[in-house]
Amino acid sequence: MNHSPLIFLGVFFALALSWFGLVFEPQLQLGNAQPTTNLVNLGQLYPQMPPGQARQGLDVYRSLGCAACHSQQIGQTGRTYDVALTDAGTNRSAVVDTLLKVKPDATAIEAQRLLEKPPATILKDVTRAAADAAVAKFEPTGAKVEVRVIPTGPDIARGWGKRRSVAEDFLFDQPVMLGSQRIGPDLADVGSRLPVANWHLLHLYNPQIVVSKSVMPPYRFLFEKRKIGREPSPDALKLAGKFAPESGCEIVPTDEARQLVAYLLGLRADTVIFETPMTVATANVSTNAPAATNAPAAPPTNSVAK
Repeated sequence: MNHSPLIFLGVFFALALSWFGLVFEPQLQLGNAQPTTNLVNLGQLYPQMPPGQARQGLDVYRSLGCAACHSQQIGQTGRTYDVALTDAGTNRSAVVDTLLKVKPDATAIEAQRLLEKPPATILKDVTRAAADAAVAKFEPTGAKVEVRVIPTGPDIARGWGKRRSVAEDFLFDQPVMLGSQRIGPDLADVGSRLPVANWHLLHLYNPQIVVSKSVMPPYRFLFEKRKIGREPSPDALKLAGKFAPESGCEIVPTDEARQLVAYLLGLRADTVIFETPMTVATANVSTNAPAATNAPAAPPTNSVAK
């Protein structure tokens, strides 16, 4: 008896079922799916490769021996914790009662005021255990409370940075200019606390223009004095009084000066990373302030919320 047709049909159906299972069915499931990518948002990466002018500025910084008087390493001795009320919720009476328990030295009127303009700091400079205990007491009230991590230490108190320096901050620096002396302020976060290029140009030309008692020497050789043409150069420094050049002349920064300023503006250590948890305010920068100032004034950049 000839079984060839049955064998043929059996093989055909087996192949057809395989084709439906492996080709047709996946096409029904995924055929209309939109393509996706797993590209990383470069804006979220830290650290990032500095632009070319800033990389050239590192060579200028090194050649001038700036590391002999400035360090680039912020120290941190510890951290404290604050507890802040970010949303009072709807059960305000329960929140007030809890506030009075968490902060027994406060009055009922003071507690009511804290609820009026959140976020409001409830506790300051407490341990993590005390902060977590306070947050737990607010959970039944429906209020939103967060624990804020505050790095501490002499460098941070001086305003030289918001957190300690870690190896990740120097990933693209070659060589790394850590420095060992602090005749001048630490520069690890100078681009964050003094982000104005003109301030740095004036400071390089003559530091006493912006910091009257500065002992830093002037770097006038990074600038060119030239006769004013038909119109003044838009890049010329705005100098007055004893710092102004003679009549008919102007002071223009050279490429080396611009490169050095680009490098300084790129020195930032304000990114919250895993190794250095923090919740700090952004600096309120004054362009005429000395390099050692950095007053916190803006909303928090990172928080551990409950």
